[in-house]
Amino acid sequence: MVIDKKKHSDKPRFNQGSSAAIAEPNKIAASTHFDFQGKNLTPYGGLFPVATMLERLGFQKLVNETLTVTRIPRAMTIYQFVLGMVLAIYVGFARLNHLRFVAQDPMLTGILKVSRLPGQSVFWRFLASLNLNLAGQLLQLQRILRERVWAAANVGLTSITLDTDTTVHTL
Repeated sequence: MVIDKKKHSDKPRFNQGSSAAIAEPNKIAASTHFDFQGKNLTPYGGLFPVATMLERLGFQKLVNETLTVTRIPRAMTIYQFVLGMVLAIYVGFARLNHLRFVAQDPMLTGILKVSRLPGQSVFWRFLASLNLNLAGQLLQLQRILRERVWAAANVGLTSITLDTDTTVHTL
């Protein structure tokens, strides 16, 4: 005997909440729209205080003393490449090709002291030329820079706890 009846009945579903109430977080990306009416204004004006802080911390001297790069680039100095990538990360760019959007930005080119940023392929060739020993040197650079920031902020920590547990606790 065959019973022709659906096992699962399709019940009408009710909306549990308005989808309009869920707001997406604002992310700065290459597609982020900006518009200024003033002359010579840049959306990356916040880079100047960051560059000033790095200058006062002796970032250029630290990069030049800590990082040993055998292949010297012609487009920019090693410090300019490193600073350019650090500032791009600070702005929110996740990829090197995003630098094309700010290649002629007056704030960024002024900080890096270049007329125009080189293309993405130049940054990739610079990164490809670095050897594996540079990873340890970058960690050393981060450690020294962190110590300088803490000293400038009068942070006297005797110990630090790093919580690597992946469980989430709502605060």
